[in-house]
Amino acid sequence: MTPSQLPRRTTVRSVALATAAVLSVAALSGCSSNTLADAQPTVTEAATTSTTLVPATTSTSTTTSTTTSTTTSTTTTTIWISPNWEPVGKWEGDIVAVNRRSGSDTTVVQMRLTQLGFWTGNPDGQFGHATVQAVMAFQKYVGLEATGRVDQATADALEAMDARAHGDSDNGNLVEVDKGLQLLFIVVNGKALWTFNTSTGSGVPYEEVNENDPSKIEKGDAITPNGLWQVNRERPDGWWEGDLGEIYRPKYFHGGIAVHGMRSVPNYPASHGCVRLSLPAMDFIWDNNLIPVGTPVWVHD
Repeated sequence: MTPSQLPRRTTVRSVALATAAVLSVAALSGCSSNTLADAQPTVTEAATTSTTLVPATTSTSTTTSTTTSTTTSTTTTTIWISPNWEPVGKWEGDIVAVNRRSGSDTTVVQMRLTQLGFWTGNPDGQFGHATVQAVMAFQKYVGLEATGRVDQATADALEAMDARAHGDSDNGNLVEVDKGLQLLFIVVNGKALWTFNTSTGSGVPYEEVNENDPSKIEKGDAITPNGLWQVNRERPDGWWEGDLGEIYRPKYFHGGIAVHGMRSVPNYPASHGCVRLSLPAMDFIWDNNLIPVGTPVWVHD
């Protein structure tokens, strides 16, 4: 498989990250785990072709002569490289289809995923939860079934990909949530620093008992709203009781909608509207201050 065969979207949109007041919209204060299951650069070709044909001129007397002048066509190709594209080259060597086995071959898989921008934790050869999530994120990015297992198609794609993963953002510092891909990008100076598997709102209407006040019934549609928002509050340590269940170390960006850790981060939209990450990924984000209060959050399809 060559990089050009990877079915990655190439549209790049610039996001103007002006500081804006965050819309105040009534929303629920958490997401539940009780009822729901667990690149290419843009290339623009501008072709300019010019052909000038000088008509034949014939003069006749006692002899006839013909003169023909032809200018051949020329084509100019302009290649535009997106500012969020970071080449790393193809992998030199073989990547083994390890499935979910631990060992030295898995260390190579982890090193390659890290090089491509997918967070795996420490490359220790253990095919743990962080590695499963990173493999799922990679598979989503290149258009493979997100199983979390390194089969031969995944191994081949890991070898062939020649640039770090990136979203549509190419300017500023922000969190980009791509609901179409179900991926979260940490963007620094217009480039994706890390790419994570995520699970956003399922889109399914719900009606559930309020976890904090059983006399109340919570109703709504499980939607993660599109828009440019901003992290406005956070809870730093451990699990917190939301109206719809426990959430881990949340970073709120739109009412009760937050980026937070969860035990279950499947390969499809499953939340009440929040943006789920794995528990190790959420700890990593907090430990490295990757989403401080004030960080813009761009949610799009």
